[in-house]
Amino acid sequence: MPAKIIQRNNKAFKKVKVDTVTIDIIESALRNARYEMDTVLFRTAMSPGIREQHDEFPMIANVEGKMVVGQFGSFIHGFMQGYDGTIEEGDIFLTNDPYSVRGAISHANDWLMLMPIYKQKRLVAWSAMFGHMTDVGGKVPGSLPTDARQIFEEGVRTPPVKIYQGGKLQEDVLKILLHNCRLPHWNLSDFNAITAALRTAGNRCVEIAERFGDDVFYSAMHEMLERNKRAMRELIKRTVPEKKQYFEDYVCDDGLNMGPYKIACSMWREGDKCIFDFAGTDPQSISSINFLLNEEMFKMFAGVYMIMVFDPQILFNDGFYDLMEVRIPAGTLLKPLAPAALSCRTHALGRIFDVLGGLLGQGNPQFMCAAGFSDSPHFMYSGYDRNGDWYQLYQITFGGIPGKPFGDGPDGHSLWPSFTNVPNEFLESYFPLRIDIYETIPDSGGPGKNRGGNGLRIGYRFLEPGEISVHDDRWLTYPWGVNGGLPGARSRKTLMRADGTQQLLESKLDRVKVEAGDLLLADTWGGGGCGDPLEREAEKVRFDVDAGLVTAEGARRYGVVIKADGSVDEAATTALRKRMAADRGPAQLFDRGFATIEELKGRCKAETGLEPPTQPQFTKWAKRVAEERKKGVKAA
Repeated sequence: MPAKIIQRNNKAFKKVKVDTVTIDIIESALRNARYEMDTVLFRTAMSPGIREQHDEFPMIANVEGKMVVGQFGSFIHGFMQGYDGTIEEGDIFLTNDPYSVRGAISHANDWLMLMPIYKQKRLVAWSAMFGHMTDVGGKVPGSLPTDARQIFEEGVRTPPVKIYQGGKLQEDVLKILLHNCRLPHWNLSDFNAITAALRTAGNRCVEIAERFGDDVFYSAMHEMLERNKRAMRELIKRTVPEKKQYFEDYVCDDGLNMGPYKIACSMWREGDKCIFDFAGTDPQSISSINFLLNEEMFKMFAGVYMIMVFDPQILFNDGFYDLMEVRIPAGTLLKPLAPAALSCRTHALGRIFDVLGGLLGQGNPQFMCAAGFSDSPHFMYSGYDRNGDWYQLYQITFGGIPGKPFGDGPDGHSLWPSFTNVPNEFLESYFPLRIDIYETIPDSGGPGKNRGGNGLRIGYRFLEPGEISVHDDRWLTYPWGVNGGLPGARSRKTLMRADGTQQLLESKLDRVKVEAGDLLLADTWGGGGCGDPLEREAEKVRFDVDAGLVTAEGARRYGVVIKADGSVDEAATTALRKRMAADRGPAQLFDRGFATIEELKGRCKAETGLEPPTQPQFTKWAKRVAEERKKGVKAA
C-alpha cells in the first residue's frame, strides 16, 4: 500500500501565476536554506567523513517529493514507493536499507532521514538529507566488507521507520541502532546534526510560505521544475542523437580475485525522451561490489553530468525526469537481487560517470571528456591505542580529474560535488598516524591537448598497531583518453614495513595488520587526456615540467624536448612531433590503453606481479536466480 499523508488542512493548492522576480527570490531563498542545512551539519557532526569531508547530500522538495534545490536528489521517490505507513506532522523518517527504498540510498552506511514540512496542519514541502556513518556494525570496522556475500554481513539494516513520531524521539529505536555500531557517540552526534539540518530547512520553507502565501510558494516551486524541464528538453534535443550510442567500461575486480565486471549502456533519443538501456551489463557479483541503481537516481546522475558539460547555467532539479527512461535488467551488477551484498558499491558508482561520459560525447565529440571519475577510494585504519581507547578512521581519497575540451583536469581532486579532503593536521591530531607524503604523482595524468589531472600519493605512517582496509579500483583498467588523448595511470598501493620489506597490495583488502612504523603508499589513478597531445602548446608542457607535474621524460609523450636548462628545444620538438604523428597514424576517439582484456591481464601481471583477476565464476548462478525470481520460485 502507498504511504498515507495525514493533514487536517486538506485544501488543495491552487496554481497561480508567479512573476519572474518572485520566482527568483524564492529560488534564492531555497538555495540559501539548502546551504544553511550544510552549515548546521558541519558545525555539529563529529565524524570526519561528514564534518571534514562533507560526505552528505541535502535537498528540499515540493509536496510531491521532487527535489527543487539540493545536491543529489530523488530520495523521496524511492522512500514513497517502499513505505506503506502514515506520514504526519512532527514525523521524521530514518532508513539505511537500500532494498526497502529501491536504491534511493545504495549501502547501509548511508543514514537517510526525511521530514515532511507542515504549515498550519498542511504539507507544504519536504526536507531530506543522508550522511555516511563511519560505522553501522557488521563484520569489519567501517561496515564495508569487501568479501561480504549477503547484505546481512554489512551492519544493521533499518527499514523506513519514524525515528520521530509526532515530534517525539523514538528513543528505543535509536538505542538499538547505536548499540550495534562501533562509534555510537559519532553516530548520535551525526544523527542529531542531520535532524537539526532538516528542521532548519523546515523553518525556512514555512517562513517563505508565510511571506508569499502557500499557493505562490507551491506555484513557484512548480515553475522552477517546469523551467528546468524546458531547458533540459532543448538540451536533450541538441546533444542526444536518435542513433543508438553504446559504451562499456569495467569494474576491475570484486575483491575475490574475479573480474573484470562489465557495465554496458546504450543511449538514444525518441522524440523528446532520452533512453538509457543497461542491457549487456554483467550479472551481479557474489561479493559486495553490486550497486542497486535506482532509476530516478540515475536520471539525476545523467542530468547533472549533461548540465555541467553542456550548459552549467541550467538550474539543476528533478523537473526533467519525465524526459528520461532508464532500463536496468534485474539480476545484474546494477540491479542485484536481495540479499546481495552492496557495501562496496562505490566502484560501480564511480564507473557510471565514466560510462556517461563515453555515451554523451559520441554524438558531440567536441564536448567529450575523458575518464577520470573512475572510483572513490576508501581508506580505513582502526585499533586500540596505547591507552586502550578505540580509534577508527574512514577517509575518501581523490584521483586525477579527466581532461576536458576547455581545459586540463585538476590534480588529486574530487568530482563529487562539494567534497573536500580531510586536512592532514586533523588526521594527525585525532588518529595515531602521520602523513609523511602528500603530493601529486608526475606523469600520471593522461597526455592530451588538455592534460588529465595527476593522481594523488599519500604516505600514511602508522604510529600504533592496528588494521587497515583499502578499497580502490582502476588498478587493472586505465582511465581512457579521448579525441587523441592518452590514458591516465592506474592506481597502486604499497605497504612498506618497518623491517624493510615491501608488499604490493591488492586493490580491495580488509583487516591488513600494520605495526608502528609501517608506511602505506597509496597512489590513486590519473585522469585521461583530452585531445591530441602533439597539439598541446610546448610552453604549457614546459610549465608542467617546471611545476613538477610532468617529468622531462614525460614531456616527450607530448613530443616536447626539454633542454637541461629547462627550456624547450624548438627544433628537436618539431622533429619529434612530426615523427610521432607519422608513426601513430590518425588519433583515436577513445584510447583505453589495451586491445583485449586478456592482453591487459597479461600486461598487468608483468608490470605489477599481482595475479590478474580470473573470469567471474558466478554468472550462471546470477542468471539462474534472476530467472527463478521471475517465475516466483525461491532460489537456493
